[in-house]
Amino acid sequence: MATYQTYQTVGIREDLADIIYNISPTETPFMSGVAKNKATNTTHQWQTDALADVAANAAVEGDAISYATLAASAKEENYTQISTKGIQVSGTNDAVTSAGRNNELAYQVAKAAKELKRDMETALLSNVAKDAGDASTARTLGGCQTWIETNVDAGAGGSGAGNGAARVDGTQRAFTEDQLKGVLRSCYNEGGNPNMIMVGAFNKQKLSGFTGGSTRFDAAEDRRLITSIDVYESDFGTMQVAPNRFIRGANGTPAKVGQDALILEMDYWAVSFLRDFSLQTPAQTRDADQRFMVAEYTLESRNEKASGMVTDLTTS
Repeated sequence: MATYQTYQTVGIREDLADIIYNISPTETPFMSGVAKNKATNTTHQWQTDALADVAANAAVEGDAISYATLAASAKEENYTQISTKGIQVSGTNDAVTSAGRNNELAYQVAKAAKELKRDMETALLSNVAKDAGDASTARTLGGCQTWIETNVDAGAGGSGAGNGAARVDGTQRAFTEDQLKGVLRSCYNEGGNPNMIMVGAFNKQKLSGFTGGSTRFDAAEDRRLITSIDVYESDFGTMQVAPNRFIRGANGTPAKVGQDALILEMDYWAVSFLRDFSLQTPAQTRDADQRFMVAEYTLESRNEKASGMVTDLTTS
């Protein structure tokens, strides 16, 4: 007699794990690492200043004091950008029993919050120019690359822009330690003390190949080969090296490829919120639970001379 097998059985319950596995990254190193500030207008303003150049300063005994013309501080501004995520879940979808979550709306809200953070990190690191917008055009904040002007190593034809304007991309070239050292020297000469190097995945591996002035050793006793650089000690200080998946790509390519190496003094950057993260419940217009998340924020570049950038880097 034939054996009755599972292939013939009707009614076997599905075997569905009660966990949802999501590999999408949610780390936002830039936004998490800079200061958080308060904006009170859609045009957010701040001031920068610098000391006069050093000079030979020896006065004749009893001589009259000379009075130099004093320099005014500079006023900078950026515009607040509104970022939103809408969530709509039908009443039926929220009523059925689903694997991996007890409540569909709550699950989708938590997911949207992570997506919103990723969008914001991308905007803050972008080469998108600041724009005041109008009744039919969204305001945009000037991203990090649009502010760094003084300490820039760019490819042929490329340059920094500054003041929230989009920079011009140049010819891409490989990331080298000499480029990094040149920008660090420039930052130091301008008064900066960078403490963070932020790069995409490809150029993080390139940086880990820099030899500096040291000799590398294998940890043979525990069978480890150490090939990464997570702290870079330069002539001008120690910097953390952080990979960032949301540093912009070139010419519209995905952000994760990362053509920029940002050399940042983190204290001189801030995210200023006109409206902090909030979850809103609009008037219900259908048989569905509706929510939307919103944040209104901008980037504050407190003094661009403290930071630098090596850009127009190859990404493969």
